[in-house]
Amino acid sequence: MSSYGGDLVREARKRAALTQRELAERAGTVQPVVARWESGRTAISLDDVRRLVRLCGFDLEIMLVPADDSDAAQARRLAGLTGQERLERHARLTRQLAALRAAN
Repeated sequence: MSSYGGDLVREARKRAALTQRELAERAGTVQPVVARWESGRTAISLDDVRRLVRLCGFDLEIMLVPADDSDAAQARRLAGLTGQERLERHARLTRQLAALRAAN
């Protein structure tokens, strides 16, 4: 399941306000194993991800949805920018986000 499984476990653990050690105790393992799963250094099966997420008090739903190539289209647009253009774009977006936060 690659590192996505570890990301899901880490997110569920954090939302449940559990430490790696606490999750490890619930799962019948030790903290370094949870750390390796979360970091992606050790592969984790989908069944184990579901079990760990449930031990955090959540459930995992997996759905098939139509593909959307918007990420690829955005990546193609950004690939054509120079380094300076990327920095300017980032600065502009940062200003816009700051303005939105200030308005709320």
